[in-house]
Amino acid sequence: MVTDPTLPPPGHGTNSIPVTKDASSPLSRTSLTSRSCSIMDSDVIEGGLNVTLTIRLLMHGKEVGSIIGKKGESVKKMREESGARINISEGNCPERIITLAGPTTSIFKAFSMIIEKLEEDISSAMTNSTATSRPPVTLRIVVPASQCGSLIGKGGCKIKEIRESTGAQVQVAGDMLPNSTERAITIAGTSQSIIECVKQVCVVMLESPPKGVTIPYRPKPSGSPVIFAGGQAYTVQGQHAIPQPDLTKLHQLAMQQSPFPLAPSSTGFTAGMDASAQASSHELTIPNDLIGCIIGRQGAKINEIRQMSGAQIKIANPVEGSSDRQVTITGSPASISLAEYLINARLSSEASGLGTN
Repeated sequence: MVTDPTLPPPGHGTNSIPVTKDASSPLSRTSLTSRSCSIMDSDVIEGGLNVTLTIRLLMHGKEVGSIIGKKGESVKKMREESGARINISEGNCPERIITLAGPTTSIFKAFSMIIEKLEEDISSAMTNSTATSRPPVTLRIVVPASQCGSLIGKGGCKIKEIRESTGAQVQVAGDMLPNSTERAITIAGTSQSIIECVKQVCVVMLESPPKGVTIPYRPKPSGSPVIFAGGQAYTVQGQHAIPQPDLTKLHQLAMQQSPFPLAPSSTGFTAGMDASAQASSHELTIPNDLIGCIIGRQGAKINEIRQMSGAQIKIANPVEGSSDRQVTITGSPASISLAEYLINARLSSEASGLGTN
């Protein structure tokens, strides 16, 4: 496992980061949190004004290991030469978050150095490969799901405009990242096209602030079962139960929209999430033409919803002459509510053209 010996202390870079601009600008007095891509237009970027921004990249462990370098030398060099704050999430996960924070000039210097490193890795891989075509550099940035509609635009017009003007390939994920209300945006192309694309994407993010609660994505060790007790969510790792505040928040969000009231004796959300809560069932009716997006490829999506919610979910066989399918959800009130919330979120994504099987 590659670790970063030069990491800042835990929690570094997760507070709100102000975005400032000349007071005469319509974008002045704007503040975005570090959980959003926050960036100004190209004039601000090129002009080097006093703007602070944050970009979060989602990368595989092997890519991160290359960026950290031997004994942390590579990432240390990036920090020193760019002046940006570079924070890398914990290393016991298959995916990790790299957070870049600082003035625009520093951020995009660091961003360029990361892309250059990924290009070097591709070149090294090509020398030992029989492949004839060179794959493009590919990056993923993380943004709140509530902002993705603005990025895509009516009929896909905005994302098409970004693709055409930058030359980069841009794809917005149909699913929210696990235990979060965020999505990944995949960008591929040349170094310059990716940088220009990220600038344009972040301008859209700034113009359309996130709506509602944003639960940030934090990579977790793969395959950790989830349990609920005493109003809290936990993942089981070995013989230990590790509290998961983000999953707890997601359950709370689902319960706020729940048709199932909690017992009068309960306080807040606690009783609804208790592992000993009495099981019940709830049925949903879903059109046949949308059931595929709930099931996913080889059942991947429905299995994910089962694992996250802790509920049992059964989809009835199609009935001749009916255009709908019955879905039965069984479990505690909290599990049922979260399962229904995740199913409805999936349906909404499909209806808005974000969904993928």
